Amino acid sequence: MNIVFIGAGNLATSLANEMFRHKLHISQVYSRTEESASLLANQLDCPWTTSTDDIITDADWYIFSVKDDALAELISRLKPNKGLWLHTAGSMPADIFEGYTDRYGVIYPLQTFSKKRIVDFSKIPFILEANNAADLAQLKSTSALLTQDIRVLTSEERKTIHLAAVFACNFANHMWSLAWKLLENKQISPEILIPLIEETASKIQYLTPMQAQTGPAVRYDKNVIEKHMDMLEQEDMKAIYGLLSQSIYKTKNEQ
Repeated sequence: MNIVFIGAGNLATSLANEMFRHKLHISQVYSRTEESASLLANQLDCPWTTSTDDIITDADWYIFSVKDDALAELISRLKPNKGLWLHTAGSMPADIFEGYTDRYGVIYPLQTFSKKRIVDFSKIPFILEANNAADLAQLKSTSALLTQDIRVLTSEERKTIHLAAVFACNFANHMWSLAWKLLENKQISPEILIPLIEETASKIQYLTPMQAQTGPAVRYDKNVIEKHMDMLEQEDMKAIYGLLSQSIYKTKNEQ
């Protein structure tokens, strides 16, 4: 199997390297910039290009791993071919490929990726979709080389999962970033929070988030909440604290 990666960001880098590690052949890498294209291609020992006109047309798979707002335009610029066109986006429908190719689908690894961090792909849910049974079967068999967790879901189901993932991952990470800033502003090492964060995350394996929820907002302890609000100097931080506290209290009491 010959695979072309269109995009060289965090997800593309992690997925391409994992495929390469499992002896899947990466034929070419495309990216807008020479730096990102050459960096990934060198890791995969394959050619690279920054021109869509130079993307080869005889590959088996074309994996689009780019920003959502760039996907449609890149699809329109790819030369017609007989390969299977796939994207890796959580919130984009599979049928965005309609009118450009007869074979298309989605390969969406549900994980957060960074170029400099290696993750265990065997535990990552792969959400798959294809517009025909034969390509779906190929997607499943190839993905099974990388992960033990394969889910075939619709575009609408995948959108909902992506929305939930933004809350569970991106927003949670932002909360940690705000916590880091609070401590750094007082010359306190944020590393003191790491054991707390690790325990909070590990609880999810044994308790539901609502069962694990603790803190002053659960019982809406106004004395503590008001003191915390007074300590916050930025209005947006106060708004976040207040809104989240209200949401925690409301959610807990709706059980």
